Amino acid sequence: MTQTTISQPIECTGVGLHSGKTVRLGLRSAPENTGIIFHVKTVHGLREIAPRPDIVTDTGLATTLGTGDARVSTVEHLLAAIRGLGIDNIHIDAEGGEIPIMDGSAAPFVLFLGKAGITRQNAPRKVLRIKKPISFSRDGKSIEAFPHNGFSVEYSIKFPHRLIGSQKMRLELTPRSFADVSRARTFGFLHEVEYLHSKGLALGGSLDNAIVLDECSILNKEGLRFADEFVRHKVLDFIGDMAMLNRPLHGRFVVSCSGHALNNEFLRTITANAHTYLETITLADPIQDARRPSIIPAPTGRKPAPQPMPSIA
Repeated sequence: MTQTTISQPIECTGVGLHSGKTVRLGLRSAPENTGIIFHVKTVHGLREIAPRPDIVTDTGLATTLGTGDARVSTVEHLLAAIRGLGIDNIHIDAEGGEIPIMDGSAAPFVLFLGKAGITRQNAPRKVLRIKKPISFSRDGKSIEAFPHNGFSVEYSIKFPHRLIGSQKMRLELTPRSFADVSRARTFGFLHEVEYLHSKGLALGGSLDNAIVLDECSILNKEGLRFADEFVRHKVLDFIGDMAMLNRPLHGRFVVSCSGHALNNEFLRTITANAHTYLETITLADPIQDARRPSIIPAPTGRKPAPQPMPSIA
């Protein structure tokens, strides 16, 4: 199995969740072994950011990456689409400090990437695979990870709201199955939205890009896209948050009530102990005989940073 990139450049504009202003996004092809690179426009010029768990600077409303004077937020839905469609190498041009929130899901990014086209490259695809089980928990939230060939997630949530309650979803990630979660929108509660707006936060958040619930109903006139749209979006966020590594992550994940903060803390832990929990695998060509993949020792990660503030939803 070889690496991929997009066939042609594509760009769009949209509203930023944090600022409420129009921001620009451009996507370009990248050479083999490039990975995912953000090019962020700052007052001092362009800065490059390669996603890593240790440069996640905020998880309050969305996942934000930052290094030096460069910041780019709300990256998780775009990263989920890139990983969900099996794209290895891509340049992302971000102007305005944010990725557009679009409709609050990954579906618009799937559409843009589909229009750009996906090209297979010559270099073999390498992934980071969980090699030893790990159980990670905090404040009633947990992530368990096990060795697995591929990316599998079983996610459960529980909210004290009659329209959410307990929901569970299991997904074996492929470009085809990603459609099951790509259209699921972010969600929040009316009292939280009102509070954030009063503090000058989430200025771009609206019923056009989020499911909003009051004490007994959903305020969006069109209702839900799926009966279990809430847990589907949590799976979408998890896929995007697990894309903070320099290669795709393989493993079987059992997740309960997690969010951006715990997702990032989990990644910081396994990368800081990469020699114990991770191995680099070169994927075999599926048309060849089943041969054992080559295993390369994973690089040693950095020490975990202080725990981020928990996310709202």
